[in-house]
Amino acid sequence: MPNFSIPLSGLTAESTALSTIANNLSNQNTTGYKTKVVLFSDLFYQNLGTTGAGDPIQVGAGVQVGSTPSLFTQGSVSSTGVATDVAIQGSGFFAVQDASGVIRYTRAGAFSQLNNFLVTPAGQQVLGYPAVNGVIDTGTGIGPLQLGAGTISPPVATANVQLSTNLNAAASTTDPAFSTPVTIFDSLGVPHFLSFTFTKTAANTWSYSVNIPAADLSPATVNGNPVPPNPQLATGTLTFDGSGNLIADGVDNAGNPTLTNITGIPIAGFSDGASDMTFNWNVLDGGVPVLTQVAADSSTTSIEKDGSSSGSLVKFTIGSDGIITGSFSNGKTQALGQLALATFANNGGLQLEGDTNFSPTLASGQAVIGAPTAGGRGSLSGGALELSNVDIATEFANLIVAQRGFESDAKAVTTFDQITQDTIALKQ
Repeated sequence: MPNFSIPLSGLTAESTALSTIANNLSNQNTTGYKTKVVLFSDLFYQNLGTTGAGDPIQVGAGVQVGSTPSLFTQGSVSSTGVATDVAIQGSGFFAVQDASGVIRYTRAGAFSQLNNFLVTPAGQQVLGYPAVNGVIDTGTGIGPLQLGAGTISPPVATANVQLSTNLNAAASTTDPAFSTPVTIFDSLGVPHFLSFTFTKTAANTWSYSVNIPAADLSPATVNGNPVPPNPQLATGTLTFDGSGNLIADGVDNAGNPTLTNITGIPIAGFSDGASDMTFNWNVLDGGVPVLTQVAADSSTTSIEKDGSSSGSLVKFTIGSDGIITGSFSNGKTQALGQLALATFANNGGLQLEGDTNFSPTLASGQAVIGAPTAGGRGSLSGGALELSNVDIATEFANLIVAQRGFESDAKAVTTFDQITQDTIALKQ
C-alpha cells in the first residue's frame, strides 16, 4: 500500500517554501530586510534488506524543511538626504534598546529623533558611544545616543589676528589715516569692534594704532580722568624698503629695527565682565610679511582671525566611521557621539524578532561591539538606507519551482488515493 505520509510531507515542505517566498516578496521594500531561503532535507530511510551484492535496499520516508537561513548579502544603498538615516556597508548590525532595556540588533537604519535621542521607528533607542565635550571614548560602554539639541558650542577668545593690507606709497603725510575694522571675541563670546589705523609719517614710514571703543571697557574713568573715545591698545611704527616690503615694525632693546609679529596686545577691564585677554597681530605669514606699501589705494584684502562667539546646534552629519558631527551657528563643529556596530561569529544563528530585529542565540554567539570600520566591521553612509536584498527575479523562479513541487506532491496524493480505491475494489 502506498504511504500517504511521503507526498504529504512534500506538500508541507513546499507549503513552507511558498510561504517563505511570499514573505520575501512582501518585504522587497522593507529597509534592511534579508532574504530567507528554504533548504529541504530527506527523512529517515526504511531498510528493506540488501541486494546480492550487499547494497542496501532503502525506501525514503519523505522530506522535511532542514533550515531557513537568512542571506546576509549586501543590499543596495539608496541616498535619502535625511540626516538621521544610516546605511551599513559591509558587516555589522546596529544595536538598539527598547524601554525595558532589552538590546536587539538590526540592519535597518531608518532612524529619527525623539526627545533628543536617535530612535528606530518602533521607539527603540540607538546605542553608541556618547561624546563628552566633543571627545569620544570607545573604551567605555555603549549607551543611548543624544543628538545634541540644546548643546552650546562654547565661545573662544580671539588669540590671533592677521590683516593682508596694502598702504598707498603715493600718500602724503597730510592725507587722512587709513583704518580697517576688525571684530574680535572676548572670553564670553561678546564681539568687540577694533580699528587698526595707519598714518603715514614719512617716506616708507607709517605709524599704527589699535583702538577699542571706550564703551567696551570699565570703568568709564581712569584715575579720575575720562576714558578717551577710542582707547589705544597698541601703537608703533612700520617701516618699508624701496620696493614696498615691510622691513621693520619696531626696534629691539638696543635700538635696532626688528621685524616680528606684534604679540601680547592686552585688553583689560571689559565692561561685560569678560576675563582680561591678550592677542597677537601677525604681520608675518610663514615669515613673509602680509603688509605691503606700493602705489595703489590703501586697502585690506583679507582678515584672518580665530576666536568665536557661542553657538547653537544647526545640523549634524553621520560619517563613515559612525561619528555624529554637529555644526554650530558660530561655524564650529563638534563630535556629538559615535554609532556602534555589532558583529557575530555566526549570523545564521540569529533569531528574527520582527521589525527587522535580530536576537543572539547560542548558535550565533554573543555580540562583539565596536566602532564602524574597526575590527572587520563595515562602514556607514549617513543620509542613506540599505534596501532589502530580495531579488524579485530569483524569487519568481523559486516560486515556480515550489509551485511545481507542490503540484507534483498533490498529484502523488491523488494517485495514491486512486490506487487505494482500486485496491479496495479488488475484493468486490
